[in-house]
Amino acid sequence: MCPFGGALFDGSTVGLFAQLVCHCWLIETDRDGLILVDTGFGGGDVDNPSRIAGFFRRFNNIQFKHSLTAVSHVRRLGFDPSDVRHILLTHLDFDHAGGLSDFPDALVHVLQDEYTAAKTLDSWRGTRRYREMQWQRSRYWRFYEAEGEQWKGFSSVRPVLGSDEDILMVPLPGHSTGHAGIAVRSQDQWKLHAGDAYFHRDEVHKPRRHCPPGLRFYQRMMDDDHAARVLTQNRLRALALTEADALQMICSHDAVELGRANPLYSRA
Repeated sequence: MCPFGGALFDGSTVGLFAQLVCHCWLIETDRDGLILVDTGFGGGDVDNPSRIAGFFRRFNNIQFKHSLTAVSHVRRLGFDPSDVRHILLTHLDFDHAGGLSDFPDALVHVLQDEYTAAKTLDSWRGTRRYREMQWQRSRYWRFYEAEGEQWKGFSSVRPVLGSDEDILMVPLPGHSTGHAGIAVRSQDQWKLHAGDAYFHRDEVHKPRRHCPPGLRFYQRMMDDDHAARVLTQNRLRALALTEADALQMICSHDAVELGRANPLYSRA
């Protein structure tokens, strides 16, 4: 997404248009096949951009390219889309769930509250952030209640995929009704995909929060519960600063943060 504003929006881009990513994780497992965390925009969005509400198409200046979709990346890695057996969603916003239609046979995991909110569509914002045509081909769903154990100061954390405790769904409320992070244990380090709990790296990776004005406005506009989102962000900052060696945290949209986490990523 390349909204107008450059560095005033993303804090780093030189030029008139910012650059935001909508990145996903692909996890290869021995037992459960491929697991996709979030799906970004999908092939159906590229073919039919009207699946995205006009307001967000224009505001975010979305670049619709098949080469940028998750399914294209899966194929380039040598896999078949059918190898993706599970999709873990941080939430159902249009820029996270668009690729669901590219993996119709995958089992979709999401918090129950998020799915209920996405089906209710009781506000101007709701009808534009949740686009059911993106996920109406998905036939298999598993819903999770906000209940479970403690994990690094967060409550109601649930393991996904049966008894596997190396992949967790962590409620991170505020941005949307049932927003969650996905935590994955890899060897001696946890990795946390924090979704849209924050938008800019300096909101959690520095002692004092900093966010460019464009992103600050966008976050506030999308808040389902502003107080809850601020509390979630404060807790993530404390975690990021105290466990920097044991945990790698990354949000959905910061291109610079993604480049630091994945040296193979290029902003070109």
